[in-house]
Amino acid sequence: MAGTLYAIPTPLGGAAADALPLAALKTVKQLTCFVVENAKSARAFLKDVGMPGAIQDLDISVLEKDVAIHIRKLQAGRSIGLLSEAGCPAIADPGAVLVAAAQAEGICVVPLIGPSSIVLALMASGLEGQRFAFCGYLPREAEERKQRIRQLEARSRRERETQIFIETPYRNDALLGALLEVCTPVTLLCIASDLTLESEQITTRKISAWHDARHSIGKRPTVFLLLSVNR
Repeated sequence: MAGTLYAIPTPLGGAAADALPLAALKTVKQLTCFVVENAKSARAFLKDVGMPGAIQDLDISVLEKDVAIHIRKLQAGRSIGLLSEAGCPAIADPGAVLVAAAQAEGICVVPLIGPSSIVLALMASGLEGQRFAFCGYLPREAEERKQRIRQLEARSRRERETQIFIETPYRNDALLGALLEVCTPVTLLCIASDLTLESEQITTRKISAWHDARHSIGKRPTVFLLLSVNR
């Protein structure tokens, strides 16, 4: 019988016990094999969880594009925990390639409950929660980024759908500048930074109000949410 692939969320900040429910923590402690995005952060997480044995005795492999070796372990009956560096595996995360391979082989994939910055930001934004789309990263090049923002704003207006996207922290302010330049004054923009941390800040304003605020995000992990409304 094949093993199970467990998709294990990790904290966005703070302790594992504060981010994962007891049932999820219990499941993690029963595993001895992990595939991870970053070995250093994974070991820190597993130490924080309070694994029953020594961390150095665990089978911890960094995720590679060729996932065949991990699939063979699962097919041989070993269960594996898939760890993102922060948040939910396979959502804006390279772990999706292993999940896809497991599904293709008919291997059971079990998602555990834990933090998702995308969902947390939407919950607190006050924007449309019935219809929303996660759009990943926007283009790096300035003109391509502006064109993509125009497309997302038009789609949001047409479908009344919240558009959610993220950016590498050092480009946060460049993305904000592009949003302020391109979007109409009445479009709603939520900026959700440092989710689950003491410095957490989640603010929704019209584009016109963001202009007046002269806000700077800095290099903080941030989720952007946009909803275009009729004038």
